[in-house]
Amino acid sequence: MDVLLQQIINGLVLGSMYALVALGYTMVYGIIGLINFAHGDVLMIGALTSWVTIGTMRDGMPGAPLWLILLLATLISMVVCAALNFVIEKLAYRPLRNSPRLAPLITAIGMSILLQTIAMIIFKPNPKSYPSMLSREPIEIGGAVISVTQITILATTAIVLALLMWMVNRTNLGRAMRATAENPRVAALMGIKPDTVISATFIIGAMLAAIAGIMWASNYGTVQHAMGFMPGLKAFVAAVMGGIGNLAGAVLGGVLLGLIEALGAGYLGKLTGGFLGSQYTDIFAFIVLALVLTLRPSGLLGERVADRA
Repeated sequence: MDVLLQQIINGLVLGSMYALVALGYTMVYGIIGLINFAHGDVLMIGALTSWVTIGTMRDGMPGAPLWLILLLATLISMVVCAALNFVIEKLAYRPLRNSPRLAPLITAIGMSILLQTIAMIIFKPNPKSYPSMLSREPIEIGGAVISVTQITILATTAIVLALLMWMVNRTNLGRAMRATAENPRVAALMGIKPDTVISATFIIGAMLAAIAGIMWASNYGTVQHAMGFMPGLKAFVAAVMGGIGNLAGAVLGGVLLGLIEALGAGYLGKLTGGFLGSQYTDIFAFIVLALVLTLRPSGLLGERVADRA
């Protein structure tokens, strides 16, 4: 029972990070029907930016509280990622908006490789240790252990998701997003500027990716230029699993995928006598993707246009 509870906690933490990244995928897809495969690399840029910022602030502000440095680094990373995604959308995707779907898809893959290469040149390819900015003291819950960092990840994800749902459903920008997702031409006739809405969607998605990148680096304690590839790919699986284009589906898919991976890693080794273990956790995401595309291509929650953003 202790092992089950521990794996559930691990799965929720992992799934919450997938959910934040999956929301970026599903928001962009809901607006313009584009799978932005460079989204995972925006996560990487956010993590590396925070790593540089934290190092600079610790040297320049030796007496500052660590949580304050982490908060400031998060805000700076969100601004950097938002500016980066704004430029990517304007230069790489906007000119191809009316092109065949294959053209922006290939461009997104190329942009992903470009960001990884630039990051490798600037930051060097070797992994870097990410400093622990919160208490390492473990907290025991019913026989399972959770850290302050993991609690912060869960709390931050819940707050961010609540704010995002409020923004999409209760604000003028959210209504403009839903209208643009329904029909950009009709939305333009109603006084909405589709280009502005699309740019805002990319910016919001980038800010979510920056937060997820810092969470990922804080949880695993390392950053490098290729760190965003696998989380980005799995978040795409989560978005498809929940129903891409659907905000609630992205959250559900992320949490379920995290739980599936954690429980699979925890029990697969026991069931196979140690032959298979945690090093095979990546296969679960793609097994799930194959099953979802085969049995329910629209995802668990389908694609409800009213929930798109």
